[in-house]
Amino acid sequence: MFKDKKVVVVMPAYNAAGTLKKTYEEVMAQDIVDLVIVVDDESKDETVAIAKTLSNTIVHLHEKNQGYGANQKSCYKIALKEGGDIIIMVHPDYQYTPKLIPAMASMIESGLYQCVLGSRILGGHALKGGMPVWKYIANRFLTFIENIFIGAKLSEYHTGYRAFSRDLLEQLPLEGNSDDFLFDNQMLAQIVWSGHTVAEISCPTKYFSEASSINLFRSIKYGFGCMITAFQFRMAKMKLINSKLFTK
Repeated sequence: MFKDKKVVVVMPAYNAAGTLKKTYEEVMAQDIVDLVIVVDDESKDETVAIAKTLSNTIVHLHEKNQGYGANQKSCYKIALKEGGDIIIMVHPDYQYTPKLIPAMASMIESGLYQCVLGSRILGGHALKGGMPVWKYIANRFLTFIENIFIGAKLSEYHTGYRAFSRDLLEQLPLEGNSDDFLFDNQMLAQIVWSGHTVAEISCPTKYFSEASSINLFRSIKYGFGCMITAFQFRMAKMKLINSKLFTK
């Protein structure tokens, strides 16, 4: 099905020793992934040692902790350099099931979509999977605000399970984005701004002690950052619309 497309899975890793191998094994069990790229952001555990034992895997190390956004920038750079046509981000904490990789890759391969998100909200999986109630409420509130200002009508903007086409990643000015968690949100705003439709697929998820998470303070900072990004998007769009009206 993907004989003419190279499918690359990227894993932004930080202290993922307890779940990395399990995630990797399920990724490779899908039988369509050609290459896995693990970018380690100066983990303090055995993440790197475990990653180096995995076949068909490139391990890239950050000499110092640069942040989740910076990690993704490295992931996508390497994936493009290695000839990836379909690039899928899977967190190595096993929060998102890799079993959806074939479905997400198929949606990209069809040419209908350049970006596909694995949504925890579609199908009501979030709370069933253990998402804390306060995070669920914050997710719904932020998504409501973002849909008003950005207009993509997504079920959520905050999932870390994402698939992209090579063409899309080559177009996006990712280097200017945040090196922190806000990167994800800025990236989606850029995709919508460029005129692409963002597709979603229902994704069950699991919350447990080893699943990565951000603390309350960083969550609040992230939330305000998301609202600012959405507001900036709307202001830029209105400016563009007004400029077109007055130049006719």
